[in-house]
This record gives sequence, structure tokens and C-alpha cells, in this order.
Amino acid sequence: MSSVAPPLENEQLVQRYTRHLSAERGLAAATVTAYTADVRSLLDHLDRYRGTAAGEVIGEPLAGLTLAVLRSWLARQRSTGAARTSLARRAAAARSFTAWAAREHLLATDVGQRLASPAPHRTLPAVLRSEQITAVLDAPARLDTDTTDPDSGGRTGTATAAVELRDQAVMELLYATAVRVSELTGLDLGDVDRHRRVVRVLGKGGKERTVPYGLPAERALDRWLTTGRPLLAGTESAAALFLGARGRRIDPRTVRAVVHSRTRGRAGAPELAPHGLRHTAATHLLEGGADLRTVQEMLGHASLATTQLYTHVTAERLRAAYQQAHPRA
Repeated sequence: MSSVAPPLENEQLVQRYTRHLSAERGLAAATVTAYTADVRSLLDHLDRYRGTAAGEVIGEPLAGLTLAVLRSWLARQRSTGAARTSLARRAAAARSFTAWAAREHLLATDVGQRLASPAPHRTLPAVLRSEQITAVLDAPARLDTDTTDPDSGGRTGTATAAVELRDQAVMELLYATAVRVSELTGLDLGDVDRHRRVVRVLGKGGKERTVPYGLPAERALDRWLTTGRPLLAGTESAAALFLGARGRRIDPRTVRAVVHSRTRGRAGAPELAPHGLRHTAATHLLEGGADLRTVQEMLGHASLATTQLYTHVTAERLRAAYQQAHPRA
């Protein structure tokens, strides 16, 4: 059995683990932040647990960390009303942390290896039907300067026209590629291969993938790049593909506002966030005959099980169509 390393203070331990998540595993910043907060919570619970159980607080940060302690930590989270999805993430964070601690000889064994996660209730957001998304993308832009671009102060009529071209290109590319908001806003000019009609996307965990897009998105991109972007570009634009009204790289909040604004108030259609547009694209791919592996690659899912969630949507639609059309449904 490996020897346990000398004690570390809690915060030093957390910082060391954070560096591991960022530098070695290459996790997204939001994931690193969430896992770091979970580990701080776990260490605080461990201090309290040891102080109650042993009558004193032990100096080593991980002394006394057992599977029972991990389970009691999750139970405490559940008793305070944490959602099942949050509990599942915290269990994953705990398993990641104890596995790392065991490799670093901060724990004699990986005590979190047998920690189970509560199965989360996973629900997909509403999606648009193919005719609804066509109506949204083909409709004239309904620009709202208060909601479409938080960076819109002092915009001229020329800049407004440029923003309309940008918003159309954003909508077309989001639906065509099903990329995440963070992936879209991170695109640079060099990431777009217009000859092959593909974009190079840097996804979660620093994983790169290539995603195709179609002719409508190409036409919208061409109008934005030849007419719109030059009107907004400035000294702070660098190589960003999409720009805010002040010429800086577009903010994710702006993209969310664009999607909400363009899908709001459509008769019989739900208002969508960008993630709903991503789900819409994935659903339409599967309904059109694309196989799961292809859609998994396009979406950048690490697990095929995540992509399989979309088959539930298409199955529900099939059932609804059957019940409506079949005489003996």
C-alpha cells in the first residue's frame, strides 16, 4: 500500500486539485469552478464530521475521509433541497477528487470509487418543428435594441443594419451546426472553412471537432462577413468571427438575447434559448435519418448515452402522429 503524503492545508489542497482540473484534464472553466466549490464543501463537511465523531478536529485535511463520510455529505445536500442533477454532479466531483487524491498519495485508497450517483431526471427543452424553425429563420429580423445586444449603446443606423446581418448569421449557424453558445462565441475567422462549409469548434475539455453547415448558413455568413462585420470591426475585434456592437468579440449574453428575441411570440411555437436551438437541430437530424454516432460527433458529446436522449423526443413525436392518424390507435 502506498504511503500517504504529508498533510496539506485545505486551501492548498483545493488549489492543487484545481490546477489538476485545468492544466492536466483540460476541463471547461465552468466545470472547474463547480468541482472546486464541491470539494471545498466536502472538506468543510469532513472537518465538521471529524469534530463531531472524534471529539476533535484532525489536522490532516483528508484524515478520516471514508465512503461513509462521502455518503453523509451527499445526504446532507439532499436534506437541504439540492436537485438530483446537482447531487449527481457533486458525486462525480467527489469521485474525481478521491481518485486524484489516491494517485497523489494523499489517500491510501480511492474511497470514492464505490460512491453511487442519484440518477438525474433529465428532461429536454422544447424544440421547434421543421416548419417553425424555417419560419423563424426566414422571417425579417425584429431587432430590439434593449434585448438583442447589451453592448448596443450609441449604435447608428448603419451599425443596426450590421447587427441584423450578424444576428441572422448567428441564428443560421447555431441551427446548422448545433454548437453550444460558448463554442459559437469562441469562433475565429480562421475557424470557418467556407470552401468545404465546415467550422472548427473547440468544445468541452479542449476537444476539437469539425462540424458542417449548409447553404443558408453560408449565405448568411457571406452577408455578415462582406457587409456587416466590416462596419463593426475595430481595434479590439482581433480575429473574432462574431462581434458585438462596439466591435469586441460577441458576448454569450448577446447570443442568448438574439435567440430569445427571434423565437419569441411565434404562434404555436415555444420561445427558445440557444440550447433549445441546439436540441432542435439534433432532433431534426435524427428525424431526418442521421445515425446516433454521427449526431454524437456533431454535438461533441463525450457519451453516446447523452445523445440517446434525443431519441426520446423523436419517439414521442412518432407516438403522437400514430395516435392521431391510425384508425385503431
